[in-house]
Amino acid sequence: MSQEASDGRTERCHRRLAGAVSPQFLGDIIPQLGRLALLRAEEAARAQAASPCPSRKVKQILPFAFVVPPLPPHPFSCLCAEPRVQKHLESLQSSCGNGLETGALQRLTNLLLVEGLTDIQQKEHDILQVETTKGLPSVSKSIPLEKLFLPLSKVSIPPRICVTIGVAGIGKSTLVKLFVCSWAKGEINRDIMFVLPLTFRELNTYEKLSAERLICLAFPHITEPGCIAAGAARTLLILDGLDEFKTPLDFSNAVVCTDPKKEIQVDNLITNIIRGNLLQEASVWVTSRPAAAGQIPGGLVDRMTEIRGFGAAEMKDFLEQMFPDNRDLSSQVLQHIRANRSLHVLCTIPGFCWISGSSIAYFLKRSGDQSQEATVVPRTLSEIFSYYFKMALSGEWLEKPRETLRIEQAVNTSKKLVSSLGRLAFYGLLRRKHVFYEQDMKAYGIDLSLLHSCLSTRLLLKEDMQASTAYYFSHLTTQEFLAALYYYTTAKRAIFDLFAESGMSWPKLGFLSHFRSAVQRALQAEDRQLDIFIRFLSGLLSPQVNGLLSGWLLAKDEQGGLRSQAIGVLQGCLNADHAVSWRAVNAMRCLQELQHTDTAKAVEEAMRSGSLAGMLTPMNCSALAYLLQVSDVCLEETNLSNCLTYNVCKSLLCQLLFCHSLRLDNNQFKDDVMELLGSVLSGKDCQIQRLSLAENQISNKGAKALARSLLVNRSLTVLDLRSNSIGPAGAKALADALKKNQILLSLNLQHNSIKEDGATFLAEALLTNHRLVTLHLQKNAIGAQGTRKIAEALKQNCSLRELILSSNSVGDDGSIALAEALRVNHSLQSLDLQSNSISSAGVTALTAALCSNKGLLSLNLRENSISKEGGPAIARALRSNSTLRKLDLAANLLHEDGGKAIALAIGENRALTSLHLQWNFIQAKAATALAQALQSNSSLASLDLQENAIGDEGMAALSAALKVNTTLADLHLQAASVGAAGAQALAEALMVNKSLQILDLRGNCLGPAGAKAVASALKVNRSLRRLGLQENCLGMDGAICIATALKGNHGLTYVKILPCLVAHPELPVPPSLQGNRIGQSGAKMISDTIRSNSPDCVVDV
Repeated sequence: MSQEASDGRTERCHRRLAGAVSPQFLGDIIPQLGRLALLRAEEAARAQAASPCPSRKVKQILPFAFVVPPLPPHPFSCLCAEPRVQKHLESLQSSCGNGLETGALQRLTNLLLVEGLTDIQQKEHDILQVETTKGLPSVSKSIPLEKLFLPLSKVSIPPRICVTIGVAGIGKSTLVKLFVCSWAKGEINRDIMFVLPLTFRELNTYEKLSAERLICLAFPHITEPGCIAAGAARTLLILDGLDEFKTPLDFSNAVVCTDPKKEIQVDNLITNIIRGNLLQEASVWVTSRPAAAGQIPGGLVDRMTEIRGFGAAEMKDFLEQMFPDNRDLSSQVLQHIRANRSLHVLCTIPGFCWISGSSIAYFLKRSGDQSQEATVVPRTLSEIFSYYFKMALSGEWLEKPRETLRIEQAVNTSKKLVSSLGRLAFYGLLRRKHVFYEQDMKAYGIDLSLLHSCLSTRLLLKEDMQASTAYYFSHLTTQEFLAALYYYTTAKRAIFDLFAESGMSWPKLGFLSHFRSAVQRALQAEDRQLDIFIRFLSGLLSPQVNGLLSGWLLAKDEQGGLRSQAIGVLQGCLNADHAVSWRAVNAMRCLQELQHTDTAKAVEEAMRSGSLAGMLTPMNCSALAYLLQVSDVCLEETNLSNCLTYNVCKSLLCQLLFCHSLRLDNNQFKDDVMELLGSVLSGKDCQIQRLSLAENQISNKGAKALARSLLVNRSLTVLDLRSNSIGPAGAKALADALKKNQILLSLNLQHNSIKEDGATFLAEALLTNHRLVTLHLQKNAIGAQGTRKIAEALKQNCSLRELILSSNSVGDDGSIALAEALRVNHSLQSLDLQSNSISSAGVTALTAALCSNKGLLSLNLRENSISKEGGPAIARALRSNSTLRKLDLAANLLHEDGGKAIALAIGENRALTSLHLQWNFIQAKAATALAQALQSNSSLASLDLQENAIGDEGMAALSAALKVNTTLADLHLQAASVGAAGAQALAEALMVNKSLQILDLRGNCLGPAGAKAVASALKVNRSLRRLGLQENCLGMDGAICIATALKGNHGLTYVKILPCLVAHPELPVPPSLQGNRIGQSGAKMISDTIRSNSPDCVVDV
C-alpha cells in the first residue's frame, strides 16, 4: 500500500472515530492513555482543555493514541477501559473454552483453501457429499488457523469476508470456539483488536437489529459500539451456522442501509454487512454447511476454506478418547469401522463417528449375551441408529451407569418423548429447520420437563441464550432417523398425506401408498434433503432393524410383506433413468438398507471376474455406480476396461467424476466418448487423478477434446493414451495444453504415430512446462530429427525425470543429440533407448556424457547394435560416473572383449546396483572377469547373464566370487550352459553365501548330480527366497532331492521345477513338462513332498 493511500485511510478512520465517540467515552479513555504512557501529561491536559466538541478532542489525542508502540500485554488496552475488556475476554474464554480438548483439535488448526463451492456441494445432501467423495477433499492447499485472516502474500491484502464450510458434524462451531478461545488468551491474531462471536441460532430470535446493537450482543460490556462500527480498530465479526438461519439471505432484493444505528430486518442487516454497506472496516467470518453457503455470492467472498474430516490416525485417537479406560474396546470398534468401507468413509465426520462408535461399542459389550436377538455387527445407517436409540431407550449409556429409574418406566417415558420429537423432526426437516425454540416445542406437544432425561440429552442438545433457549438435534442424521421413525409408525394408520401437515390432501390408504409418496417426494426435492430420510425409512423395513426395535420403538410382530413391496418401488426408480443420477445411487443404498443385495453382489462379482461386458442394464449401471463408491474392488483402481459402450459411459459420467484411479482400456472408445470425458475432466468436482484410455480408437479429434479439459482440470496427474491413433495433430493439441497445465505429472503416448512433427510439438511444451515428470513416447517413429528436438528441450527443462524413447529409430544421430543434452541436464533420472539401432558410435557419445552427468540413474540400451568396440566406452563411463544405478545392455553384440572391459570397470565402480548383459555372446573369460570384479564390488545387487554360454568354467568363477561377495541378491543364469560341475561349484558357494535371494538356473543341464548338490546346499542356506530349476534334466531322483531338502529350509518362498502345474491326472504330460524328466506322477509327488516339507513355500511344478 502506498504512503498516500495509507495516509488517506488513517484520515478516514479519524473522521469516523470523531463522529462516533461521546464525551463520556473521551473522559474514560484520556486518563487510560496517560496511564499506558501513550499520552504525556501535557498532551492529556491539552486534549482536556480543547473545545467541548468531542471531535476536536479526538483530533488532539489521535496523533498520539495511534502511534503503535511495542505490543502491550494485549492490544485492547489502548482502545477501551481495561476492566471491561478483561471482563469480555474472561467471558469469551469461559463460554468457548468449555469442552475443548486439545488432543482432538489438531485437525482444525489447518483448513483447506478452496476455490468456491463445487456442484455436488451446492446440490447434494451432506452425507451424500462425503460418500461420493469417499471422505477425501479435493486436492487443495492448506492454511493454518492463525493465518486465516492474514494476506496470502506480501502484495495482497487481508480478506474481509471469509467463509468456512463443512458438512454437518465436522466441527464448525468447535473451530469457532477454538479460535475465539486462543485469541482471547492472546495466542493468535494479536493484530485483531475485537472479536465479536455470534451464532445464527441467536440471531433467529430477533426480528430487527441495528449494526450497533449487533455489536452489543457480541460485546455486552462495551459502552460505545459506534467506535467499533466506525472502524477505529480492526474487528472480526464471527457469524456461526448460516445453515441454521431461519431466513434465506437475498442479496438481490435486500434494502441498502448505511446507518449503523438504524434497525432493519436481521437478514437485511447481514447482507448489508457482507456487502460492506455496514461495518465496512470489519472482517467477517461466516461458517456454514456447504449448500447454505451458496446464498453468499461468490464475488463477495474473499477467502473460502473447508474443514477436513478425520484421517486414519485422528479417527483412532478420537475413538481412544471415547473409551479412555478400555483400549481393547476402542480397537475393536475401529476394526469393525475399517472393515466396512462405506461406514469408514462416514466416520471421517467426527459427529457421525461418535454415534457409530457408541453403537458398535454397545453391540460389542453385549454380544456375549445369548438372549440378544441380533448377532451381526451393525453395518448400515439404519442398524447403527437402531442400536444407538435402543441404547438410549434402555438407559445403558457407555459413559455412565444405568439410571436408577426402573427400566420399564424409562422406556415408556422415552417412547412418548421419541414420538413427540419424531413429529418435530419430520416437519422440521420438511421446512429445512434444524434449530427449535420453546414455542416450537410447545407447538408440537413436547413436555419440556422430559427434556432432561437420559434419552433427550443424547438426542437433543440445549443452548441457553440471552433472549431465548435453542434446541437442536445432536446431528443432522439424528433428526432424519427420528423423522423416519415418526413417518414409519404414523403411515400405518394415516389416512391423509403426511407431507401436508394441515391434513388437507387426497386420501392415502396403507403404508405402501405412503412409502411410495415419500420416495416420490424425495426424487422431486431439488435440495436432496430427504435422501437420508428415505434411506432410514427403507432401513426400518429390514429384518435386522425391525427385529432390533420390535417392542421398543416399533410394534411387535410387524408383517414382512411390506419389505418386498418396498423393494419393488425402489427398483422402479432404477429402471426409469437413462443416466445414473445421484438419486439412483441413493435408491441402491436404500436397497442395501433393506438388505436386498442381490443386484449389487452380481455386478461386483462380474467386476472381479472381468465379465461386465453386455450386462450393464440401467439397474446394473445403478448398482455399478453404487459399487464405485463402496466396493473394495474399486479401492485402489476402478477398472472398467473392455466392458463399456458409449451409452453406458454417458450414463455413468456423473459417477466417474470421483474415481481417483480410472482404467477405461480396450473399450473401442472413439472421439465422441472423449468429448464426454473431456466434460467430466473439466468439471469443478472432478477428482480423477489417474486416467488410462489405452488401446481404444482415439484420433486427433478426441485428443483435442482431452487437451481442452487439461487447460482447466486441477486433479489429473497421470494420463495414459498408449496404443491409440492421435497422430501429430493430437500430439500438438496435448502439447499446447501442457504449456499451460501445471498439474499433469505423467503422459503416456506410446504407439500413437505422432512421428517427428508430434515430437517437435512436445519438445516445445517441455520448454515451458515445469511439472511433467514422466513422458512415454515409445513406438512413435519420431526418428533422429524428433529426438534432436526433444534433446534441445532437455537442455532447458529441469522437471522431467523419466523419458522413454524405445523403438523410435533414434539411431546414432539421435543418441549424439541426447548425449549433448545429458552434459547439461542433471535432472533426468531414467532414459530408455531400447531397440533404436544405436551402434558403438552412439553409445560412445552417450557414455562420454555420462562421465560428467550427475543425474541419470537408469539407462536402457537393450536390443541395439553395440559391438565389442562399445565396451571400452561404457567402461570409461562406469569408472568416472558415480550416480548411475541401473544399466541394461541386453541383446547387444559385446562378445568377450566388450564384456571383459565392462567387467574390469565394475571392479572399480561403487554406484551401479543392476547390470543386464543377457544375450551378448559372453563366454567363460568375460564371466571370469565379472567374477573377479564381484570379489571387490560392494554395490551390485542384480546381475543378469542369461543366454550367455559361460559354461561350468564361468559358473565356477562366479561361485568363487559368491563365497566372498555380500551384496549380490539376484543372479540370472538361464540357458548359460551350466552342467553338473558348475552346479557343484555353485552349491558350495550357496552353503556360505548369505546375500543371494533370487537364483534363476532355468534351461541348463544340471542333471541329477547337480540337483543333489543344490539340494545339499538348500539344507544349509537361509538367504535364498526364489529358485528356478525348470528344464534342467533333473530326473526323478534329483527332483526328490530338491523337494526333501526344503524340510529344513524355511527361507525359500518360491520354487519352480516345471513350467506349469498338471491339474488333472489323466491329462498327457506336455513337452514343456518333460524338461526335467519326472513325468506326470512325479510332478504330483514332488509337489506334495514340497508342500508337506515347506508349507509356506509356493510350488510351481
